[in-house]
Amino acid sequence: MQYQYWSRGFWGFIGFFPVFVVIAMFVKMDRISGFDNFIIQAVQSAESPALTSLAKGLSLVGSSSLAIGISLLTLVLLYFVLKHRIELILFLAVGAGSQLLNTWMKLWFHRERPNIHRLIEQAGYSFPSGHSMAAFSLYGIIAYLLWRHMRRRSERVLLILFTVLMTGGIGWSRVYLGVHYPSDVIGGYAASGAWMMLCIACFEAYRNSRKSKKSLL
Repeated sequence: MQYQYWSRGFWGFIGFFPVFVVIAMFVKMDRISGFDNFIIQAVQSAESPALTSLAKGLSLVGSSSLAIGISLLTLVLLYFVLKHRIELILFLAVGAGSQLLNTWMKLWFHRERPNIHRLIEQAGYSFPSGHSMAAFSLYGIIAYLLWRHMRRRSERVLLILFTVLMTGGIGWSRVYLGVHYPSDVIGGYAASGAWMMLCIACFEAYRNSRKSKKSLL
């Protein structure tokens, strides 16, 4: 395949992947505790009943059960309503791959969860944040698929705003509730972003190559 077919998704991957590698190295060497503790204290210093309720709600939105429900709805829309079979494969690859990567990396890094001030209990290892990875991959790929079918600037602005607020809010909630370090969240975003952009690169390369072949006929 020609280089230009890969450019947009490939450069997105190049942007996210080094960020994850740097964070992962600091986590592995245990050289990021100062940054984590500073952010945790700043976030949790604003604790209030209203913010606690908001954080628990956002954490629930980022849970596996709700993410599966949103994914199933998206799959139905892509397959039966929009008839986008290739985009369906992209959506599945991003979601399933992100989940598998998170499971593998948690076992690899074996990082214990923070024990500073927990507002809820959460089992499992800490790095990278599963909620953050799921939110980034789910809302990120939905935004990518919807963007391609939106023509109005206002619609695209609202789409990006919603995606950023949901993804960022879910990550914030995990730090606020005391079940993740900030580096878990940022690392999760970077890992999911790298995987999503790699999948998009493959998708765009395949789609553009098909268009090129058709133009030659």
